[in-house]
Amino acid sequence: MTIVVSCKNIIKTYLQGEIEVHALSDVCLDVERGDFVCLSGPSGSGKSTLLNVIGGLDSPSSGEIIVDDEHFENMKKGQLADMRLHKIGFVFQAYNLIPVLSAQENVEMVMQMQGITAAERGEKALHILKEVGLQGLESRRPAALSGGQQQRVAVARAIVSKPSLVLADEPTANLDSNTASKLLDLMLQMNQEHNITFIISTHDPMVMKMSKRLIKLHDGKIVSNQVSNN
Repeated sequence: MTIVVSCKNIIKTYLQGEIEVHALSDVCLDVERGDFVCLSGPSGSGKSTLLNVIGGLDSPSSGEIIVDDEHFENMKKGQLADMRLHKIGFVFQAYNLIPVLSAQENVEMVMQMQGITAAERGEKALHILKEVGLQGLESRRPAALSGGQQQRVAVARAIVSKPSLVLADEPTANLDSNTASKLLDLMLQMNQEHNITFIISTHDPMVMKMSKRLIKLHDGKIVSNQVSNN
């Protein structure tokens, strides 16, 4: 199998006042293409920090991150931003949709930044919104959509360009259990049909149960790495 993410001896420390906090301690992790990985652990265990480092949103204090054969440590800021734009999709707990844009325009935003033509953007956005069950709601702005619908727009935006990797930080945290279940089914469907690799940080037992691989962190260290029988 192709390794799409490789974390080699990742350490992340930062100062909280005069106290040095060890957010990640010698984390080593390989993720194969097409995997559906769940990062679990208590608050402060390092889940979100690890996601941010893998996504190039934060830099490790030491160690090496490789995504799709690209070594982050060799990249300048512009190159890293370009890598995020073309290779990595993000789904956030707070949706992070632009309020003044419609669902379709929110989905098209990344493609516009990638330089894709308006006609192709529109076609791809309409297709992916149909796939995520939002056909007929393309022109609605986020305020006119439910939380679950907004998160589906966020997933559509993350996967529309077929990135190598999607990182999702607590994507079900603001959703009721029924909506969360439907969103999780959608992400699994996208994973299976398009072979998109997902890494999800969560406290949600339902997400943990449905993951192909469950990685538990505690105090910045990986304490368990189990492959599911799902």
